[in-house]
Amino acid sequence: MTSPDPQRARALRRRHEHERQAVVFGVIIALLAVVGVGALAVYTGAIKSPFEREFYTAPSAIDSAVVVCPPEDALPVPYPDVKVEVVNASDRLGLAGIVGDVLADRGFDVVDVSNASQSLDYVEISTNVEGLAAAYTLAAQFEESAVVLDDRAEPTVSVAIGGDFEEFVPEDVVPLEAKTPLVAPAGCHPADAITPRHVPTPTPTASEAPAAG
Repeated sequence: MTSPDPQRARALRRRHEHERQAVVFGVIIALLAVVGVGALAVYTGAIKSPFEREFYTAPSAIDSAVVVCPPEDALPVPYPDVKVEVVNASDRLGLAGIVGDVLADRGFDVVDVSNASQSLDYVEISTNVEGLAAAYTLAAQFEESAVVLDDRAEPTVSVAIGGDFEEFVPEDVVPLEAKTPLVAPAGCHPADAITPRHVPTPTPTASEAPAAG
């Protein structure tokens, strides 16, 4: 029996090793190519990453307000005809006075400035049914606000300035046109579908109370 040639055996082993290395490197290169293509697809938005999670967005405090729609086809009210009560519903000292001054400079009839008993995060504008057009005229001055309905006796408008208030809509870009109807915000409710908030009647002072008998 002829013994195997040692040199030939070594050559065969080297060839097998080279073949195995070629297969391993080929698999690695193929995997890298797949990963690269997948990463590019995720980066460009062609596919969604399996590790991507939807970010939770907490509802805004303004979403909890029952917003009333403006009357259909109602037009903006001239600023001097809008009687405004400005209320500071934040912890920022003097905010109602600052807001009242700006509104007065724009032509609104600011009849009162005071502090609220409760805080808000957003700007809330309240009035009765007759004051809704005036309320939406005022709301257009703010970047974001909620118009709500109450049962006050007169069509005055109250604006409570919450802590998140930052700035007004610039006066020259306020989205109002005298002959263009007011736009209802998404998700608002018709006035006849809302139970107005109750506004307590102020208790008369001693000098205002009717005489006995």
